[in-house]
Parts: sequence; structure tokens; C-alpha cells
Amino acid sequence: MRTRPLKVALLGCGVVGSEVARIMTTHADDLAARIGAPVELAGVAVRRPSRVREGIDPDLVTTDATALVKRGDIDVVVEVIGGIEPARTLITTAFEHGASVVSANKALLAQDGAALHAAADEHGKDLYYEAAVAGAIPLIRPLRESLAGDKVNRVLGIVNGTTNFILDKMDSTGAGYQEALDEATALGYAEADPTADVEAFDAAAKAAILAGIAFHTRVRLDDVYREGMTEVTSADFASAREMGCTIKLLAICERAADGASVTARVHPAMIPLSHPLASVRGAYNAVFVESDAAGQLMFYGPGAGGAPTASAVLGDLVAVCRNRLSGATGPGESAYAALPVSPMGDVVTRYHISLDVADKPGVLAQVATVFAEHGVSIDTVRQQGRLDGSGEASLVVVTHRASDASLTGTVEALRKLDTVRGVASIMRVEGE
Repeated sequence: MRTRPLKVALLGCGVVGSEVARIMTTHADDLAARIGAPVELAGVAVRRPSRVREGIDPDLVTTDATALVKRGDIDVVVEVIGGIEPARTLITTAFEHGASVVSANKALLAQDGAALHAAADEHGKDLYYEAAVAGAIPLIRPLRESLAGDKVNRVLGIVNGTTNFILDKMDSTGAGYQEALDEATALGYAEADPTADVEAFDAAAKAAILAGIAFHTRVRLDDVYREGMTEVTSADFASAREMGCTIKLLAICERAADGASVTARVHPAMIPLSHPLASVRGAYNAVFVESDAAGQLMFYGPGAGGAPTASAVLGDLVAVCRNRLSGATGPGESAYAALPVSPMGDVVTRYHISLDVADKPGVLAQVATVFAEHGVSIDTVRQQGRLDGSGEASLVVVTHRASDASLTGTVEALRKLDTVRGVASIMRVEGE
């Protein structure tokens, strides 16, 4: 074993960073044995140096992250500060000064992954980011290494623990959205500002990363269709149960049937209770990968939290340190396929549409005609009158597979019918 340690700079010492530092210290002997050399925490860049950080030598703490990554003796920079800047500049500076990088920064990778990979390649360094998607669940490395010889056709999964916790509570207890969000916040699953989670920005960034790796194509955050879950109601769950379904916020990355394009999207969807994703509870994540040779693979586990995410960071750190010792680098970006990303309007799926309509003869025929005129085939219809004396009824239509564009045209035409009082909800049906 080499006795001279590999030096690690840690950028950020919050929930994840503090766990990374703790594991590096408490598991130092095991890490050294696995790597073939000791690893030394050489510096920790933070914004608030006065805060007490248990187990970390105060002399290692600095507010000058730029000076830390420019030192020249740093072997690996671990970036867990998040956001676009200064993370982007710090990572590229690290490459320029001879360090490889391990990152958990999904937002930056989804936006500028290609440029970061190019910078890593230019300087002959590693860029690893297992922790950027699905916390502790090994997913990035299986996609870009274990399945490198296979053809991945679809990636479908729950990649945000906060939203899954909220939807699970709504389903299992009948709670409304706000009530479930309040509980998630009280338990620490949701941030004070939950926008990134509930409006699906977080999941969309992860979908971009997954699609890019799975399909060997550059997919940026702007390419991902995004729809949050704030409009999901208890009534939607009641409708889902009637269909033998539940509702999950899904990230879906697909290769077109002809193989000529790909799509990436994040939105709430009904899935059958028989589907394995339907049983993913609480703040857990689960991802299905479908490929030609391997078939269906499922990855399941805690998708967030300090210790689980730090586990993924440390796994990357071990791999990068091994590469450092051998003078090699691991796999970089694979974007040779360069497939176009199709817009959401081209996506074909099933739909569940709930309408408020006049409770009188002929309404169903009018609605069915509109669907037919837009080329959308109906699978099932359920109409139920109301006992409140309003003269209205609820009409639920479940379609066969149709494009998003054709469904959008159908709904616009339905809104123009005098007998349609309103569109209560529209939700996609997946997993069949």
C-alpha cells in the first residue's frame, strides 16, 4: 500500500458534506485498504466558518473555496454545495489545477454536464456523480458501465423522496396536498421552500442526467417536460383507486419505437397497483430500467438524506482514487448517438380525463364525438349524476394510447361544448 495519502478537498459541509467527512474519518482504515492508499481530508470550504463542525479540525475550514481547489496538491475535489455558481467555476478550476471531481450537483450536471465532461477530458481527469441521482441507490454506474454493452430503451422511476412521501400520505390517509406537505416539512423531508421538489425541478434535472447516460445523447434540463404535483387532489386518488391504480410523480425517459429519437418527462401519473413502483412508500426512490438484453431491472432504496447520499459520494471517491493511483480515468461522457429529443406533443400514452358535464341525454355522445374527431380512441367511460340538485354529472374518460398533442386538441374542443361545465382533471396513465 502506498503510504503517501491522497488529498481530498471538500466543498460544502452541510447535511451531506458533514456525513462525507464523518465517514472518511471513521472508516479511514477500510477506505485506505480498498483504495490502496490513505485518503486525507486536506480542506473544507464553507460559508460560515464560525459554526462548530464535530469531528472536523477547525484548521481545515476555509471560506476561500477557490484557493482550496487551486492548491495544486489536491487529488480529488468533492463538491456538495449545489447550485450553478460558484460550483461550476470551482469544478472547472479543480480540473485545471490537477484534481478529479466527485459531485452531487444534479442541477449543474443537467444544465452544463457536457461542458463539465469536456473540461474533465481536456485535463485528463475524472468527473463522477453517482450521488446526483437517487441518493444511495447505485444507478449512474450501472447505466454507464454495467449496461454499456446493452441497449437501454426506457428508464421509469420515482426519483424524488419528498414528493413520493406526500403522494403516499395522500393515498394512504386521505390527506389533502397541503396537509401532507405540512407533515413532510415537519419531518424534515421537505425544505422550507419546497418548490424544487413539488414543482418537479429536482426530478427533471435527474431525468436529464439519466436520459443522457441511458441513450448516449446530450439531454439538458430544458429538454425535459416538467409538470409538478401541486394540483393532485384527493379526488384524483379516489378516481385512481376505482381504476385499481395509485398516483406517483414519475420520471420517464424513453427511446422512440423506431430508435430515431428520445423523450424525457416528469409528471404525476396513475400506475396500476400491480406495478412494483406502486408499492414504493414514504421517501424512498425506485427506478426501472428496461433494456434489450437484460430486460427489466429495478433499483430501490433511500433517495435522499445525509448518510445515504454520502454513501454514493464515498463510492465515487474510492473509484476516483483508485483511478488516480493507476494513472487512468474512468468512463466519461458518451454522447455518440446524438439523438434528437422529441417534444412532449409527440409523446404517446394513456389519459384519464375527468369532466363536469350537464346531467342530460346526449352529453356522452357529444363528448365521444369530440374524441373521435381528434383521433383519440376511448377505452372506458363512467358517468355519474350528482345528488346536490346542481343538474350536473361527473364524466370520466380513459383513453387508449394517444399523443399529447392530440389530447390537448381534444380538451380544447371539449371546453367549447355548452354541455361541458369544466375539466376537473387530466392525468396520464403509465406502467402498463
